[in-house]
Amino acid sequence: MDQYIISASSTSDDLLPMVMALHHLLGGLPVTARSRDVPGLRVEDKKVLDDRYTGPVLEAAIQGNELKKTVPRSGPYRGVPVVVAPVRDGTGTAIGAIGVVDITGIFDLATLMEHQSAILQQVCGKDPCPLPTESVAAKR
Repeated sequence: MDQYIISASSTSDDLLPMVMALHHLLGGLPVTARSRDVPGLRVEDKKVLDDRYTGPVLEAAIQGNELKKTVPRSGPYRGVPVVVAPVRDGTGTAIGAIGVVDITGIFDLATLMEHQSAILQQVCGKDPCPLPTESVAAKR
């Protein structure tokens, strides 16, 4: 029987089953992980793209032993919101980190689009804005 142990020195092979499970649970969102002492992996599109992966946010989550929600300035996820959580041992020490692309901002955009008609009515007074018979300048 296979046994996987997550520790500060876990390898990509040790982390792979957990990372793939998260990747599938999250509908195929990119997932990254590493242990404290060994680079880990990056999974996208049901494939391991890098089995010696590390990233600045994974490292910061381990170092600070705290959740990180940020937009990386470097690496393959540069400019993309990510959320990274430390993996802790029984004493609360960070022994690794797992990260995913942060899609929570998309829900805000979806809500905005859902309310677009109401927003246009508040701004313009009528929907569509401007009405086909109205000049754009008439609304300013």
